[in-house]
Amino acid sequence: MTEPRHAGPRQAGPRQAGPRQAGPRQAAAAVVDPEIRVLTIEELGILRDVRVDADTGRVTVTITPTYSGCPALDAIRAEIRRAVRAAGHPDVVVETSLRPAWSTDLISESGRAKLAAAGIAPPTAAAPVLVQLAARCPRCGSPDTEQLSRFGSTACKALCRCRACTEPFEQVKPL
Repeated sequence: MTEPRHAGPRQAGPRQAGPRQAGPRQAAAAVVDPEIRVLTIEELGILRDVRVDADTGRVTVTITPTYSGCPALDAIRAEIRRAVRAAGHPDVVVETSLRPAWSTDLISESGRAKLAAAGIAPPTAAAPVLVQLAARCPRCGSPDTEQLSRFGSTACKALCRCRACTEPFEQVKPL
C-alpha cells in the first residue's frame, strides 16, 4: 500500500545568495589581499567601513592600508570596485583613511589561524614589551627562531628561520 501524495503548496528550500545578491559589505569583505593571498581584507583588518547613500545608491568603502606607502593599494581599490559592482552596485567609491592607523591587532582570529596554516607567523598579541620576542615557528611551534631579514616578500613581512626545524618562514611584522 502506498502513502497518499500531498498536493499542498510547494515549499522552496533556502535561497543561496548569488554574486548579484550579495550586499556591498559582504562583497568588499570577500576581497583577497593581493600580497597575503590567504587573507581577505576584512580578516587583515584594513576594511574599515562600507556605507550606501540612500538617495544615490553610491557605495563608499573605506580602507586603511597596513603601510601608508603600500604598493598593493591600487590593486586592492580596483578589486573592491570590481567586487561591489559585481554584487549589483555600479557606483562605488573607495576612500583611504590613515587614521586611526592600521595595527596588527586588527587581524582577526581566523586571519591569524590562516596565516599560521599558510606558514606565515602571525603577529603576537599587542602588549607593552621591553624586549623583542622571537616569532614562534608556524610549522613546528618552536620559539627558537631568528630573523634573517627585516623585510620579506612585502614591506609588512620579515623573513625568519626556525632553529629547531630549520624551515624558513615569513612573519607579519608587529606594529
